[in-house]
Amino acid sequence: MTISILDDLALARSLAAMADLVSMRRYVAQDFTVTTKPDRTPVTEADREVEHAIREGLTAARPDDAILGEEFGSTGPQDGEHRPHRQWIIDPIDGTANFLRGVPIWGTLIALAIDGVPVVGVVSAPALGQRWWGATGEGAYTQRAGKHEEPLRVSSVSTLSDAVISYNSLPGWIDAGRGDQAIALATSSWRARAIGDMWAYMLVAEGAIDVATECDLQPYDMAALVPIIQEAGGTFTDIDGREGPWHGTACATNGLLHDAVLSTLR
Repeated sequence: MTISILDDLALARSLAAMADLVSMRRYVAQDFTVTTKPDRTPVTEADREVEHAIREGLTAARPDDAILGEEFGSTGPQDGEHRPHRQWIIDPIDGTANFLRGVPIWGTLIALAIDGVPVVGVVSAPALGQRWWGATGEGAYTQRAGKHEEPLRVSSVSTLSDAVISYNSLPGWIDAGRGDQAIALATSSWRARAIGDMWAYMLVAEGAIDVATECDLQPYDMAALVPIIQEAGGTFTDIDGREGPWHGTACATNGLLHDAVLSTLR
């Protein structure tokens, strides 16, 4: 049976809807325990419960595909030194620190990468009442609770001094030895914000802000963002200009500002 990219997108969207039911139940109840992983980031029972549910759905629907998730690592067919041909990449709750404090800026990220290139991405933020999705060649869209879906399009701001940027966590830049570059970017822009997590990137896709960039990331933090940003007309690389979610940093822009941002961050 031939699986189209729209089939994969439909599967990812249905799994995101299912994940929202799990995560919102735990978010509202605040009935979970919190532990600390070796990298000092928090994890809750809800993170594991959401990822387990998504993995079950993927295993049933796409048994021959590989899976990479934040909580349970890599499973399924692997290809030695090469990335799996088809690999689902999951962040069950991006923004766990917000989730456990009752801040609504968090969401589930589901991506499909083919030969290491993300081609499907879904970001679902049930506490914000919004979901975003995109697939290569099929556009990018968002839908708010109770509303019709709308196409996504990045902004047309072409000058950094007119741009709104999100740099997420300044300590993260300092820890990466790039604090001066982050400050230079912030002071070169019209407005600088630390919105954080997946929402900043979705605001780029919506055209509400123009740049989102940060350090200290994992592939599951970024993979779902890539096709959404790109299909909305933007550009996604790391802060050194390399494509894909595999290099530990992210720089998403409306495309017009990308070279200027990368130059400032060098």
